[in-house]
Formats: sequence, C-alpha cells, structure tokens
Amino acid sequence: MSPFKAYLIEEKDGKTQSGFVRFDESRLDAGEVTIKVAYSSVNYKDALAATGVGRIIRRHPCIGGIDISGTVEHSADPRFQPGDAVIATSFDIGVAHHGGYAQYARVPADWVVPLPSGLSLFEAMALGTAGFTAALGIVRMEENGLTPDKGPVIVTGATGGVGSLAIDMLSKLGYQVTAFTGKEAEFDYLKGLGASDVMLRDTLDLSRIRPLDKALWAGAVDNLGGDMLAWIASTIKQGGTIASIGLAASTSLNTTVMPFILRGACLLGIDSGYIGEPYRSGVWQRLASDMRPRHLIEMTRTIGFDELPDIFDEFIKGRAHGRVVVDIAGA
Repeated sequence: MSPFKAYLIEEKDGKTQSGFVRFDESRLDAGEVTIKVAYSSVNYKDALAATGVGRIIRRHPCIGGIDISGTVEHSADPRFQPGDAVIATSFDIGVAHHGGYAQYARVPADWVVPLPSGLSLFEAMALGTAGFTAALGIVRMEENGLTPDKGPVIVTGATGGVGSLAIDMLSKLGYQVTAFTGKEAEFDYLKGLGASDVMLRDTLDLSRIRPLDKALWAGAVDNLGGDMLAWIASTIKQGGTIASIGLAASTSLNTTVMPFILRGACLLGIDSGYIGEPYRSGVWQRLASDMRPRHLIEMTRTIGFDELPDIFDEFIKGRAHGRVVVDIAGA
C-alpha cells in the first residue's frame, strides 16, 4: 500500500496543530481490520479535537475522525472478509487511535459493525456517531417505558446533529416533539424535521429553577447539560425519562432529588462510546429500519476531504447545522 493522505493532529510546544500529511500503513495503530475509508463525518467532538479547543485528544499524534465507513481491505478476524462494507464509530477512534480522516484505517475487529442492509456507506456517515447516539438515547428511553401516548418529548440543542436526528426519529416513531433552540431562524427547519412545536431559549428564564415545576415532558433528549438539564428534571412528568447525551452548555448539574423521588423520574446517561455487541449492532439495525430518519439527506451536506480544515470553526462557534459528511474516497 502506497503512502496515503491523512489529517493528522499533533501537539507542538503545548499547542495543537493539525493538517494533511502523507501517512504510511506501518504507522497505523494495531487492529485486526484494515478499512479502505469511503466516508467520515464531522462531529462537535472532531472539531474540539482538531482545534485543541477541547482537551479531547488523549495521545499525539493522532489521525482525527471518530467515524468511519468503508470496505474491508485486510482482516485477521474471520467475521470480516475483504470487500465487506463496514462501519466503525466511537471507542478510541479519532482521539486515542488513528481515525477516519485518512484513506485507510486499521481498528480492532470488536469496534467494527457490518453495514446494515438498507443503508449505504454514505448514509451510515450521515448518521455517524450523532445518529447512533440519538438512536441509543431513544432506545434506552423506550426500554425505560417511554411510549408516544405518555406525552410530549423535548429535544435540546435541536439544530445540531444529534438534536436534528433525534427530532426526525422521534416524530417518525409517533412522538409529539418540542424542539428547543436559541436560533429563531431555524424554526422552519425544525418544523420540517417533524417538530410539532419549537421553544426558543429566550422565552425561558433559567435563573430561577424550582425543585418541582409544572409537569410538561414524558421524555427528553438533552444535549446541553447544566441549567437546562436541571429545568427539564423539574418539569418532567410522573415516571418520565431523560436521556442525558451532551454537555454543550455545561458539565454541571445543580438540581434536587425531588423529581426523582416524588415523580419517579429517571435520568439515563447515554454513553455511545463503549457500548459493545450485540447491543451496538442492534441499534444500527434500528437505524436502518423503523428509526431511519425521513429527512436524512435533506439535513446532510457533503464536503471534500480538502475542505475539512475549514469546517471546524462552524462547530466551535455553534453555527453548525445538521450533519456534515466528508468524502474521503473522492480525495
């Protein structure tokens, strides 16, 4: 295999530097499966890693990109054969193990999932970690008793990748969804994804959160954390369930036990990073079937590999919209 193109994140003099390099297969990390990468995607985590704004990278140097789709080039594991279409997301990919921003990747076989029937390699990356995380949160809430007849579900961080996909999936499953956003201009976009209502951030005063407020939500997908998550807990219905997915606003949670002991609310931590098999493949199967978003293509844009460095700033400054797929094979 000839040297190939990769986007490498390094640290020099205490500062993060990232850019394109020629990379040799011998420098790839250990793993049983070598993948010829077709597509990757851009997540908030990728932007934090590539820019050094967040201390995401756990070792330098590291090829970025937490999502991979492509075909098997070599495999030392009998579960995978050359030519198989596969997905690899999460685990240490792109943060402590060379990731998907390269024309080839090598990962442990246990991190690899066969591409489900009904999904293309492109669609798998339009979903990516964001779609898997949103779906995992919904599945966990369903397991905890959430059904459409229980009442409305609120989704925060609604215009981001996880939020957009969660709205689409929930509305398809029959839920009444309220999208919470600070972006008034995105009202039509969120309605188009299936939100029955849009709640704007400036209509909510989070400076005074009651231990128990008016019960509004049967469920919640929260991408923000902090005071927003505390308010959701105070307004959750009896027996309601909250999927805590992100920390875009804050890592803190300043609340009381009252929603949990007086309303029986459940707070579910959603860790998409290290969920293993067969659960991981099961969620991907749902994404290829009943939870497949109806507006996946409309909420997704594609960029060329060379355009990758220019996209991260959108995510850091909160201007990202929907999903971004990186065309690696077309480089």
